[in-house]
Amino acid sequence: MALKEQQELCINQHEGPFILKQEHVPSMVSAPSEETDWCKPEPDRRQHFENSESNNNDDKLIENKRQMIYHRDSVDGPKLEEPKKAQTGEKQFTCESCGKCFSHNSTLARHMRSHRGEKPYSCQTCGKCFSSRGILIKHMRSHTGEKLFTCETCGKCFSQSSTLTIHMRSHTGEKPYSCKTCGKGFAQCSHLTLHMRTHTGEKPYPCNNCGKRFSLRGNLTKHMTTHTGEKPYSCETCGRGFSQRGNLTLHLRSHTGEKPYSCQTCGHCCSKSSDLTKHMRTHTGNKPYSCETCGYCCSQSSDLNRHVCTRTVKKPYSCEACGKCFTDKRDLTKHMRTKMFLSEEPFSCSACMKHLE
Repeated sequence: MALKEQQELCINQHEGPFILKQEHVPSMVSAPSEETDWCKPEPDRRQHFENSESNNNDDKLIENKRQMIYHRDSVDGPKLEEPKKAQTGEKQFTCESCGKCFSHNSTLARHMRSHRGEKPYSCQTCGKCFSSRGILIKHMRSHTGEKLFTCETCGKCFSQSSTLTIHMRSHTGEKPYSCKTCGKGFAQCSHLTLHMRTHTGEKPYPCNNCGKRFSLRGNLTKHMTTHTGEKPYSCETCGRGFSQRGNLTLHLRSHTGEKPYSCQTCGHCCSKSSDLTKHMRTHTGNKPYSCETCGYCCSQSSDLNRHVCTRTVKKPYSCEACGKCFTDKRDLTKHMRTKMFLSEEPFSCSACMKHLE
């Protein structure tokens, strides 16, 4: 009996927990109104580990963000210095060729390509080469037509932020670049560079045909048409050809009658800005052209040219009444009529009675 009681006791001890386990199962199934988070699949422990590891990597990337930016800018440049030097604004790297200073060694490396003429980045569309990847990216927008930067004032779009900055100066009137010689201000540094040539007399663009030199490349291009005789711009109305687009624009006004330049003093309108400048001298009395021989002054260069001819060209026809001389007999005839020196005979002088043919 003792052995049998011991066996029953062991069975009861094992049945106890088994019964408890069975009692809990219905309670889980019979509670549909409760939240069912338990039915969601248990998260994969390996995925959880990978997410944790990814978060750690993101933290490292954030901590090294500055180093990443420097590395991206340098691309294939030499090893970078510690970014702490950039925070001070100190420029410790100097170009031995031109003396220009830079804050980062990578920036100096890119600058050195301008001296060596090295352009390792090429456009796959047109083949044009560039010294830095950033310039290539900006150039690619000229093919794609992408314009990311918009002027909030007029809505005009630009492909580069620097171009937008320059454009904004047309609204603000800002001219941060000034000439140290005459004080004239400019919105772009390149415009100041071109202006300085008017003071220095620098003309870096020579004509290979005649040797004439020009300060602007565009002026050389226009000059070359005088040698080639090329006139690519033609008037659709009369067919006349022109070597420059600007000359065609001025010519078209002779057909349309457009006169966009008006005098604020008298309202006189002109088709050319140069004609308005000449007209304004009638109000101001300005006579910028003078004869070096006699000091005669006039408001237009054409008047000066005619005056010079009166001093150098022979004048065989003279009025015997007043002594005025003329290079052409017809001018003498007109002179005689205006002075009312004529008698009944149309070509005779009333003062000297000389007959003119």
